[in-house]
Amino acid sequence: MPPSAGISLLVYAAIAIIALIVLIARYRLNPFIVITLVSVGLALVAGMPASGVVASYETGVGKTLGHIALVVALGTMLGKMMAESGGAEQVARTLIDRFGQRNAHWAMVCIAFLVGLPLFFEVGFVLLVPIAFTVARRVGVSILMVGLPMVAGLSVVHALVPPHPAAMLAVQAYQASVGQTLFYAILIGIPTAIIAGPIYAKFIVPRIQLPDENPLAKQFLDREPRQQLPSFGLTMATILLPVVLMLLGGWANLISTPGSGFNSFLLFIGNSVIALLLATLLSFWTLGIAQGFNRNSILKFTNECLAPTASITLLVGAGGGLNRILVDSGVTNEIVSLAQDFHLSPLLMGWLFAALMRVATGSATVAMTTASGIVAPVAMGLGYPHPELLVLATGAGSVIFSHVNDGGFWLIKEYFNMTVAQTFKTWTVLETLISVVAFALTLGLAQVL
Repeated sequence: MPPSAGISLLVYAAIAIIALIVLIARYRLNPFIVITLVSVGLALVAGMPASGVVASYETGVGKTLGHIALVVALGTMLGKMMAESGGAEQVARTLIDRFGQRNAHWAMVCIAFLVGLPLFFEVGFVLLVPIAFTVARRVGVSILMVGLPMVAGLSVVHALVPPHPAAMLAVQAYQASVGQTLFYAILIGIPTAIIAGPIYAKFIVPRIQLPDENPLAKQFLDREPRQQLPSFGLTMATILLPVVLMLLGGWANLISTPGSGFNSFLLFIGNSVIALLLATLLSFWTLGIAQGFNRNSILKFTNECLAPTASITLLVGAGGGLNRILVDSGVTNEIVSLAQDFHLSPLLMGWLFAALMRVATGSATVAMTTASGIVAPVAMGLGYPHPELLVLATGAGSVIFSHVNDGGFWLIKEYFNMTVAQTFKTWTVLETLISVVAFALTLGLAQVL
């Protein structure tokens, strides 16, 4: 390919990404429609045969959804069972009793880190915010003192830790080991959540004066609690089962002979879909039948929770379609060449692309999907040896600088009854801290490995 043709491809790709950002962020068009249109338009101007454009896009969508749709559905069902059974409330009560009321902010970051594993951020927030209001009233502190550590834990898990659906997107794109990614994510995620959560909350909360009355707090504090709650041990066993199974699968070759029957068994149960399926089936008993729910109730819960996932699942699929167009049109080959010429680190590329998409679109999941789709072929072309670290770098970039185009920004503002300026000082800075600290720790880990 002549140099001028390669430059043209890169220019077309840059225009496509800018168009994607402007149409979603500025003109508030439906992201699924925008990604589809931009993908098809890029393919055509890049010279792909018109007859093969749709087939290429469909292949990318299908390959992505074939895995992630299952993860999203199963994770959402598990989260719904936790919510309806009162399992999350039991975890909160127990940890607060163990930590003590003076350390409630530390308890909340732990609760969010554990409970948020199978849930999207918004679902985890709505699930846990009643607990945060209850704890704040019991301890006699500002809702921000317990609320900010809570959202820090949820956001770190969302960005970094499998089996969270968003993190699984990047794991799939980079063909990383789920078990190793999980291990590294916990190493990096715990200190990141501590810095952005309890430590930052201690600094910023005394500087934020909230109104005395919070209209949303009343509806949660006046709610009738469930009389029967599952035990702490039973709830934790259910939540952590997929994590344990994935760790076993990730380290299968170290604890068994490769190719043996036991090795195959560990790899099978360690697959993210099988691990989540087993945990969800277990939750039907531990958080369902054992808590007095009948089969009709469980069926109702699992059917109800799937509808809200349709939009995010379509977005994920569209991101996979864009990825395939970038590969088939030759754009990724040109980016590989450019990265080699300028000696760009794949880790920096993953973080930077995700950060740009996050600021533009407001969605961490869309940022991870798009960035990993662009960077994965480049990293493979460069032969980067640590795909697990690419997952973490991309996840770190995907949560930077949440602002007015992010639904989470308004969720935090309204529930915690803050002004826009106060939300920037608390939530936006917290998210940026997570991004920068997690990326710095990932770079440090890369030097050790």
